Amino acid sequence: MDMFLDNKLDKFIYEKEYLSLGYKYICGIDEVGRGCLFGPVTAAAVIMPLELDNDINIVKENIVEDVDDSKKISAKKREYIYNIIISKALSYSVYSVDSKTIDEINIYNATKLAMMKAIENLTIKPDILLIDAVKLDTDIKQCSITKGDAKSYSIGCASIVAKVCRDKMMDELPDFYQKYKVSKNKGYGTKEHIKAIEMYGPSDMHRYSFDPIKSNLQNDDNLLL
Repeated sequence: MDMFLDNKLDKFIYEKEYLSLGYKYICGIDEVGRGCLFGPVTAAAVIMPLELDNDINIVKENIVEDVDDSKKISAKKREYIYNIIISKALSYSVYSVDSKTIDEINIYNATKLAMMKAIENLTIKPDILLIDAVKLDTDIKQCSITKGDAKSYSIGCASIVAKVCRDKMMDELPDFYQKYKVSKNKGYGTKEHIKAIEMYGPSDMHRYSFDPIKSNLQNDDNLLL
């Protein structure tokens, strides 16, 4: 069995289709942190080297093995794959939109903003965008794929890059924020995280438009720390 097939799912099916149509720079795009209570939403745009052989199969010389939805990969292995991805990528870019902006324009628009900025910061203009379940306002041809990080190699690469970069941000925050255990929960609403919010109140990096923070603030006098 081909090592790039997972449960009979060809993760190059979209890439092969567009390569066969003459597209060269295929950009995978994904985000991480959309459902967090704390911190930014982070998007990555990645253009990997891809080409077809005479049999209309992907040339595997520059392909990174074991690329998948970043949530399915251990942190140690994810870091390892990330380093290979960024060393092989033709171009990649990461962009984060902070919690204050998320509260101002909502998480959906903040996610699209992060994705658009990541695309704009690439050193190569993509021929086509493969995006995980989002449609962007751009003149670049795009294909939105539900659960694309598990279905497309390019989106999977972007998923790993975004996840590793955002996790590093959480790990490197000063002690003031670590009382919320963000290096452990990465900003997601775990029981431990919610308990810390109840104990200390939300910080300036929390999302005040998200429940349970929004509901709690409407019911008490918690102030921004």
